Amino acid sequence: MARIVMKFGGTSMAGIERIRNVAARVKQEVEAGHEVAVVVSAMSGETDRLVGFCREASPLYDPREYDVVVSSGEQVTSGLLAIVLQSIGVDARSWLGWQLPIGTSDAHASARIGQIDAETLGTAMAGGQVAVIPGFQGVTAHGRVTTLGRGGSDTSAVAVAAAMKADRCDIYTDVDGVYTTDPRIVPRARKLSKVTYEEMLELASVGAKVLQTRSVGLAMKEKVRVRVLSSFDDARDEDGHRGTLIVGDDEIEEGSMERQLITGIAHDKNEAKITVVAVPDRPGAVATIFSPLADASINVDMIVQNVAHAGGAAPAATDVTFTVPKAELARALDVLEREKPVIGFTGIVHDTAITKISVVGVGMRSHAGVAAQMFKSLADRQINILAITTSEIKVSVLIHEDYTELAVRVLHTAYGLDAPEPAAEADAA
Repeated sequence: MARIVMKFGGTSMAGIERIRNVAARVKQEVEAGHEVAVVVSAMSGETDRLVGFCREASPLYDPREYDVVVSSGEQVTSGLLAIVLQSIGVDARSWLGWQLPIGTSDAHASARIGQIDAETLGTAMAGGQVAVIPGFQGVTAHGRVTTLGRGGSDTSAVAVAAAMKADRCDIYTDVDGVYTTDPRIVPRARKLSKVTYEEMLELASVGAKVLQTRSVGLAMKEKVRVRVLSSFDDARDEDGHRGTLIVGDDEIEEGSMERQLITGIAHDKNEAKITVVAVPDRPGAVATIFSPLADASINVDMIVQNVAHAGGAAPAATDVTFTVPKAELARALDVLEREKPVIGFTGIVHDTAITKISVVGVGMRSHAGVAAQMFKSLADRQINILAITTSEIKVSVLIHEDYTELAVRVLHTAYGLDAPEPAAEADAA
């Protein structure tokens, strides 16, 4: 017998028939003798609808009341799932965020989970009752409802699993696992049976949409074993496994396929490039650019500072290029223009027609030449690199968006990630 947290996303909960499908999966785990808690998202599209109501009501809405409105979508699906489970003979009840409670910070619309009182919930589960918990929501110390930000139900599920000391947290989505890249771009992308926390964290942060970045970071911190699998497909790999396990490095054997040099290729079209032109080359100049952006809670990613250049008698100056989320471009430009007298630049250039391409893999730690192979593969296809950033297990480059799919395919092949051709196709060839 195991203790399992099952999380179902909005697509899985989109209507009563799909909720019945979810209930059937939950019942299978209960009948197998497991203790089960279920975390649910709102129905697909519901949160966007509720956000639209808030914006229509007032562009300058109170974020506390915004959280009251948008958290209601998960409340509906948790109640409906509990009703359906009861109708098929499964003892179940819903537990809202304030009933457990799931304690959070008071940063409305982007709250952080502080603690979860698991004692009452654990007693109910030990007695055979399925706990159905709305994801995405919590409560402050003052009793106000909060939400965790978009995709926050993944974080809710991992947090509940950590608090309950669950054996595993299963994240059910509309995909059947984590692939070496987007299968819509590369049909021969391979599903991975296991991925390390670090790799998944990097993949999530650079564009892979399978899991919310915060949820992966929390799973790594709390050592929660996470499995990503499909709500609609029970297919298994050649080893009989469903989905992809996200685990610690020690669970992946040195000789396994997942220990190859590169684990995956990710792409992200949701970034904008800003170049601040002719910034005076003096100590602290760069801080005058990024400190105001940080104060405005605008995340900056890739940063490139050019070599300083002098124009005759003029003081030396340099150009600074960096990326921000595309949704934050207007705010970032506004912040920089207001700080122009302090920064001292002569102009700003921005570009939204860009894509960030990243290669990720723990094998980089012990192998040289990963970046060189990436740069050469792109150069061979005449794909120009606009910016570069690296970490211990990741190399990311910025390119023009027109080359996105070509770059992903080229790199996927260059690092040997393509799945073998089916035998019939190979024979025909």
